[in-house]
Amino acid sequence: MESRLPAHLEVAGMIRAVQAAGGFATVIAKGDREAGTILAICCVNGAGAAAYERMPQADGSRKWTLTRKQSIEENREFWEYCDRRSKQDNDLWIVELDIANGERFIDDTLISR
Repeated sequence: MESRLPAHLEVAGMIRAVQAAGGFATVIAKGDREAGTILAICCVNGAGAAAYERMPQADGSRKWTLTRKQSIEENREFWEYCDRRSKQDNDLWIVELDIANGERFIDDTLISR
């Protein structure tokens, strides 16, 4: 089993890294400080959002995976999905990273697509 940072530290690190690179980042929903799961929304100027979550893998690890992508036609559905996830999991953190290639700030390992 992999050791992990407390969720609040991981979120704070993402936010600081994005801000240091000239982007904007904010917490939309706070989850459990220590063991909360994280849904990272990556976008550029508030558009083209993509939601990433860690998903369980066959080897027991948890890898960042694209779970939802916003389209012009489905803008409302994207945010409804995020709202549903928040209601399903009280421990869920939702953090928005508004910067080009925001995915690079959620993890330095390869992201599954």
